[in-house]
Amino acid sequence: MADEELEALRQRRMGEIRAEHGEPPGDPSQQEAKQREAEIRNTILAQVLDQAARARLSNLALVKPDKAKAVENYLIQMARFGQLAGKVSEQGLIEILEKVSQQTEKKTTVKFNRRKVLDSDEEDDY
Repeated sequence: MADEELEALRQRRMGEIRAEHGEPPGDPSQQEAKQREAEIRNTILAQVLDQAARARLSNLALVKPDKAKAVENYLIQMARFGQLAGKVSEQGLIEILEKVSQQTEKKTTVKFNRRKVLDSDEEDDY
């Protein structure tokens, strides 16, 4: 009986801690799956990138996490299909970043809508 109560208290406390940190309450199995997926991603990236490239990618992840995730996905996909010959250097990562930036670049256009005002060139107004 004491073990069941203790386990219930632990579960309730873990729920409170997750709520304080903004983590959604979820299955421990889902969390373990996410953790395993993150570990697999990290091992693949460790095999594909050299130390300087990994440092640059981690710096990018601090500033622009969505772009870093896109580059990671691109690198993992290339590694799975065998398109990478050896480890990617920092210069190679910079080239990949430029490719991803060009693909995800937002085209901004500015369109001026000029109001049509009764504007005559005649000088009858004076």
